[in-house]
Amino acid sequence: MSDELYYHSIFNRDRLVYIIDPDPGTCEALSVLFRLEGFQTAFALDTVQFYASLEHRRPDVVVANLRLGPDTGLTVLRRVKTMRTGTPVFILTDSGRIREAVTAMKAGASDVIAKPIDSEYLLSSVREALRQDVHLGAMQGGRRPIEVRGFAQLTPREREVLQLITNGQSNKEAGRELGISPRTIEVHRARVMEKLGAKNTADLMRIVLTS
Repeated sequence: MSDELYYHSIFNRDRLVYIIDPDPGTCEALSVLFRLEGFQTAFALDTVQFYASLEHRRPDVVVANLRLGPDTGLTVLRRVKTMRTGTPVFILTDSGRIREAVTAMKAGASDVIAKPIDSEYLLSSVREALRQDVHLGAMQGGRRPIEVRGFAQLTPREREVLQLITNGQSNKEAGRELGISPRTIEVHRARVMEKLGAKNTADLMRIVLTS
Protein backbone atom coordinates (compact mmCIF):
# COMPACT_ATOMS: atom_id res chain seq x y z
CA MET A 1 0.00 0.00 0.00
CA SER A 2 1.37 3.42 -0.96
CA ASP A 3 1.94 6.10 1.68
CA GLU A 4 -0.98 8.10 0.26
CA LEU A 5 -3.39 5.16 0.37
CA TYR A 6 -2.22 4.32 3.89
CA TYR A 7 -2.84 7.91 5.00
CA HIS A 8 -6.36 7.93 3.54
CA SER A 9 -7.12 4.55 5.15
CA ILE A 10 -6.07 5.76 8.60
CA PHE A 11 -7.81 9.12 8.16
CA ASN A 12 -11.08 7.52 7.00
CA ARG A 13 -11.36 4.30 8.97
CA ASP A 14 -13.70 5.59 11.69
CA ARG A 15 -15.81 7.68 9.33
CA LEU A 16 -19.18 6.52 8.06
CA VAL A 17 -20.40 7.45 4.57
CA TYR A 18 -24.15 6.94 4.19
CA ILE A 19 -25.48 6.58 0.64
CA ILE A 20 -29.17 7.07 -0.20
CA ASP A 21 -30.20 6.19 -3.74
CA PRO A 22 -33.20 4.29 -5.16
CA ASP A 23 -30.86 2.36 -7.47
CA PRO A 24 -29.23 -0.61 -5.65
CA GLY A 25 -26.44 -0.70 -8.24
CA THR A 26 -25.44 2.88 -7.46
CA CYS A 27 -25.50 2.17 -3.71
CA GLU A 28 -23.33 -0.90 -4.08
CA ALA A 29 -20.86 0.74 -6.46
CA LEU A 30 -20.39 3.76 -4.20
CA SER A 31 -20.10 1.53 -1.13
CA VAL A 32 -17.25 -0.37 -2.78
CA LEU A 33 -15.63 2.90 -3.87
CA PHE A 34 -15.63 4.36 -0.35
CA ARG A 35 -14.65 1.09 1.36
CA LEU A 36 -11.58 0.88 -0.86
CA GLU A 37 -10.65 4.30 0.54
CA GLY A 38 -10.96 2.96 4.09
CA PHE A 39 -14.39 4.40 4.94
CA GLN A 40 -17.17 2.54 6.66
CA THR A 41 -20.34 2.62 4.57
CA ALA A 42 -24.06 2.07 4.85
CA PHE A 43 -26.81 2.65 2.33
CA ALA A 44 -30.56 2.86 1.95
CA LEU A 45 -32.91 2.87 -1.01
CA ASP A 46 -35.28 5.36 0.64
CA THR A 47 -35.39 7.94 3.39
CA VAL A 48 -37.36 5.78 5.85
CA GLN A 49 -34.43 3.44 6.40
CA PHE A 50 -31.98 6.33 6.55
CA TYR A 51 -33.96 8.25 9.18
CA ALA A 52 -34.29 5.09 11.29
CA SER A 53 -30.51 4.59 11.16
CA LEU A 54 -29.93 8.07 12.62
CA GLU A 55 -31.20 6.74 15.96
CA HIS A 56 -28.19 4.42 16.13
CA ARG A 57 -25.36 6.40 14.55
CA ARG A 58 -24.89 9.76 12.92
CA PRO A 59 -23.03 9.54 9.58
CA ASP A 60 -19.89 11.57 8.90
CA VAL A 61 -20.83 12.10 5.25
CA VAL A 62 -24.14 11.73 3.40
CA VAL A 63 -24.43 11.12 -0.35
CA ALA A 64 -28.08 11.41 -1.43
CA ASN A 65 -29.82 11.23 -4.78
CA LEU A 66 -31.99 14.24 -5.51
CA ARG A 67 -34.77 11.86 -6.61
CA LEU A 68 -35.98 9.61 -3.78
CA GLY A 69 -39.61 8.86 -4.55
CA PRO A 70 -42.00 10.81 -2.31
CA ASP A 71 -39.04 12.47 -0.59
CA THR A 72 -36.11 14.26 -2.20
CA GLY A 73 -32.43 14.70 -1.55
CA LEU A 74 -33.24 18.24 -0.47
CA THR A 75 -35.43 16.84 2.32
CA VAL A 76 -32.51 14.70 3.47
CA LEU A 77 -30.19 17.70 3.24
CA ARG A 78 -32.45 19.84 5.42
CA ARG A 79 -32.96 17.01 7.93
CA VAL A 80 -29.20 16.53 8.30
CA LYS A 81 -28.69 20.28 8.68
CA THR A 82 -31.19 20.38 11.56
CA MET A 83 -28.92 17.93 13.42
CA ARG A 84 -26.33 20.73 13.57
CA THR A 85 -23.42 18.30 13.39
CA GLY A 86 -21.78 19.93 10.38
CA THR A 87 -22.13 16.69 8.40
CA PRO A 88 -21.30 17.32 4.72
CA VAL A 89 -24.07 16.34 2.31
CA PHE A 90 -23.42 15.60 -1.36
CA ILE A 91 -26.36 15.56 -3.76
CA LEU A 92 -26.45 13.29 -6.83
CA THR A 93 -28.45 14.57 -9.78
CA ASP A 94 -28.94 14.08 -13.48
CA SER A 95 -26.79 16.32 -15.66
CA GLY A 96 -28.46 19.54 -16.76
CA ARG A 97 -30.79 20.06 -13.78
CA ILE A 98 -29.56 23.60 -13.21
CA ARG A 99 -32.38 24.92 -11.01
CA GLU A 100 -32.19 21.93 -8.67
CA ALA A 101 -28.40 22.20 -8.41
CA VAL A 102 -28.71 25.87 -7.45
CA THR A 103 -31.37 25.07 -4.83
CA ALA A 104 -29.25 22.30 -3.31
CA MET A 105 -26.13 24.47 -3.07
CA LYS A 106 -28.06 27.35 -1.52
CA ALA A 107 -29.59 24.91 0.99
CA GLY A 108 -26.11 23.97 2.15
CA ALA A 109 -25.02 20.98 0.06
CA SER A 110 -21.26 20.54 0.03
CA ASP A 111 -21.45 19.80 -3.69
CA VAL A 112 -23.80 18.62 -6.41
CA ILE A 113 -22.45 15.66 -8.37
CA ALA A 114 -23.90 15.08 -11.83
CA LYS A 115 -24.41 11.56 -13.14
CA PRO A 116 -22.56 9.69 -14.57
CA ILE A 117 -20.51 10.06 -11.39
CA ASP A 118 -16.85 11.04 -11.65
CA SER A 119 -15.52 8.76 -8.89
CA GLU A 120 -12.21 10.54 -8.40
CA TYR A 121 -13.91 13.93 -8.21
CA LEU A 122 -16.44 12.64 -5.66
CA LEU A 123 -13.70 11.11 -3.50
CA SER A 124 -11.55 14.25 -3.58
CA SER A 125 -14.59 16.40 -2.72
CA VAL A 126 -15.46 14.21 0.25
CA ARG A 127 -11.87 14.23 1.49
CA GLU A 128 -11.73 18.02 1.23
CA ALA A 129 -15.04 18.44 3.05
CA LEU A 130 -13.81 16.27 5.91
CA ARG A 131 -10.56 18.21 6.18
CA GLN A 132 -12.23 21.59 6.42
CA ASP A 133 -13.45 23.05 9.67
CA VAL A 134 -17.24 23.13 9.56
CA HIS A 135 -18.84 26.38 10.67
CA LEU A 136 -22.49 26.00 11.63
CA GLY A 137 -24.71 28.46 9.89
CA ALA A 138 -22.13 29.26 7.22
CA MET A 139 -24.81 29.20 4.55
CA GLN A 140 -27.00 31.70 6.37
CA GLY A 141 -26.94 35.44 5.79
CA GLY A 142 -25.65 37.24 2.74
CA ARG A 143 -23.20 35.85 0.24
CA ARG A 144 -19.89 37.33 -0.73
CA PRO A 145 -19.56 38.84 -4.20
CA ILE A 146 -18.45 36.39 -6.88
CA GLU A 147 -14.65 36.19 -6.81
CA VAL A 148 -13.86 33.23 -9.03
CA ARG A 149 -10.54 32.65 -10.74
CA GLY A 150 -11.15 33.47 -14.40
CA PHE A 151 -14.13 35.72 -13.67
CA ALA A 152 -12.21 38.78 -14.85
CA GLN A 153 -11.88 37.14 -18.28
CA LEU A 154 -15.65 37.04 -18.80
CA THR A 155 -17.26 39.52 -21.17
CA PRO A 156 -20.20 41.61 -19.90
CA ARG A 157 -22.61 39.33 -21.78
CA GLU A 158 -21.00 36.20 -20.33
CA ARG A 159 -21.36 37.67 -16.85
CA GLU A 160 -25.05 38.26 -17.50
CA VAL A 161 -25.45 34.66 -18.66
CA LEU A 162 -23.55 33.37 -15.62
CA GLN A 163 -25.80 35.35 -13.28
CA LEU A 164 -28.94 33.94 -14.91
CA ILE A 165 -27.55 30.40 -14.76
CA THR A 166 -26.80 30.72 -11.05
CA ASN A 167 -30.35 31.96 -10.57
CA GLY A 168 -31.47 28.61 -11.97
CA GLN A 169 -32.84 29.84 -15.28
CA SER A 170 -32.89 27.52 -18.30
CA ASN A 171 -31.31 28.46 -21.65
CA LYS A 172 -34.77 29.33 -22.97
CA GLU A 173 -35.63 31.55 -19.98
CA ALA A 174 -32.23 33.27 -20.03
CA GLY A 175 -32.50 33.85 -23.77
CA ARG A 176 -35.94 35.39 -23.39
CA GLU A 177 -34.67 37.77 -20.68
CA LEU A 178 -31.61 38.84 -22.68
CA GLY A 179 -33.36 38.90 -26.04
CA ILE A 180 -31.15 36.26 -27.64
CA SER A 181 -31.70 32.67 -28.74
CA PRO A 182 -31.28 29.65 -26.43
CA ARG A 183 -28.53 28.44 -28.78
CA THR A 184 -26.60 31.66 -28.23
CA ILE A 185 -27.04 31.25 -24.48
CA GLU A 186 -25.59 27.74 -24.82
CA VAL A 187 -22.54 29.14 -26.64
CA HIS A 188 -21.98 31.79 -23.94
CA ARG A 189 -22.42 29.18 -21.21
CA ALA A 190 -19.82 26.91 -22.83
CA ARG A 191 -17.36 29.82 -22.91
CA VAL A 192 -18.09 30.68 -19.27
CA MET A 193 -17.48 27.07 -18.22
CA GLU A 194 -14.21 26.98 -20.16
CA LYS A 195 -12.93 30.22 -18.63
CA LEU A 196 -13.90 29.21 -15.08
CA GLY A 197 -12.58 25.68 -15.47
CA ALA A 198 -15.95 23.98 -14.90
CA LYS A 199 -16.35 20.42 -16.20
CA ASN A 200 -20.15 20.48 -16.23
CA THR A 201 -23.10 22.55 -15.01
CA ALA A 202 -23.03 21.08 -11.50
CA ASP A 203 -19.32 21.93 -11.28
CA LEU A 204 -20.09 25.48 -12.41
CA MET A 205 -22.68 25.79 -9.62
CA ARG A 206 -20.11 24.60 -7.11
CA ILE A 207 -17.44 27.05 -8.29
CA VAL A 208 -19.76 30.05 -8.12
CA LEU A 209 -21.89 29.23 -5.08
CA THR A 210 -18.99 28.14 -2.86
CA SER A 211 -16.66 30.95 -3.90
